[in-house]
Amino acid sequence: MHEFELIKKYFSKLAKKNKSSLELNDDVFFDRSKKLVVSVDTYVEGIHFINFKKPNLVIKKIIRSSISDLICKGVEPKYYFISGSGNKKSFSKINLSKILRSLKEEQKKYSIFLCGGDTVFSNKLSFTITSIGFSNKIIFRNKAKLNDDIYITGNLGDSFIGLKLLKKKISLNSRLNKYFVNKYYLPDLQTNISKKLLSFANTSIDISDGLLTDLEKLINNQKYSYKIFLKDIPISKNLQNLIDLKKYKKISCISNGDDYQILFTANPSKSRIILKTSKLLGTKISKIGKICPHYQKSQIIDEKNKKITLKSKGYFHKF
Repeated sequence: MHEFELIKKYFSKLAKKNKSSLELNDDVFFDRSKKLVVSVDTYVEGIHFINFKKPNLVIKKIIRSSISDLICKGVEPKYYFISGSGNKKSFSKINLSKILRSLKEEQKKYSIFLCGGDTVFSNKLSFTITSIGFSNKIIFRNKAKLNDDIYITGNLGDSFIGLKLLKKKISLNSRLNKYFVNKYYLPDLQTNISKKLLSFANTSIDISDGLLTDLEKLINNQKYSYKIFLKDIPISKNLQNLIDLKKYKKISCISNGDDYQILFTANPSKSRIILKTSKLLGTKISKIGKICPHYQKSQIIDEKNKKITLKSKGYFHKF
């Protein structure tokens, strides 16, 4: 079974009487009375990151992907807890000094503060991050409306190419190698648009497991489908160059996760304010599709106006 089946079958009843748990079907816990927003994420070596040869970059990646859960909800992250399991090799003095330096840099960049955590000896390296923010309002999942426009911030696909490079499945020149690997380790979080989302987004999620996988999570309890236009999905000039050289197809790059851009829906009447916000903040926001009635099948339309069939929609945790 995949993770949502596991949660629904075994754990959802435990949280049924707690409204703040959001039925265990969102990225966060939200207690409106206390204005408290909390998210928890675990990262395991070999699954969420390839190895620990670059501990300074791995730590930055997991911090950013963790606070992204709050940012996409329109909440400013404030505090974090970090717990780690590892051995003497993974937590050597050299690695610990690199971890410390990276945490200091991320704290300064995002104005967040370490509050605690735990350490456990283990031959399996993993980290768990708890992120905390405060707000009396968030953007929930499953609040899309029929005919909503679907938007995405930033670009998709660069992280996927970076992962391919780290796995040595492809090779590029040094400039492109550095660009794509950095996009994998250092996702561009859209912190400047976070609070603005509250004024126009009906529902939102961050892209962690892939565009289509996360879009389906976004509307998984609603009787809706979607139509996505491939030509409108934003990608970087560097990725476009690879596609032009026929090294990759666009469709194979845009739904493999680790982008940590914000996926949201909004009423068509909000298109002007969204465009204005994009220009004002200098943040790319692209309209890529539409929320459709449930009797229509979800579909992706290519540049020739033909439907695309995908073998994989993204990443799923299976148990």
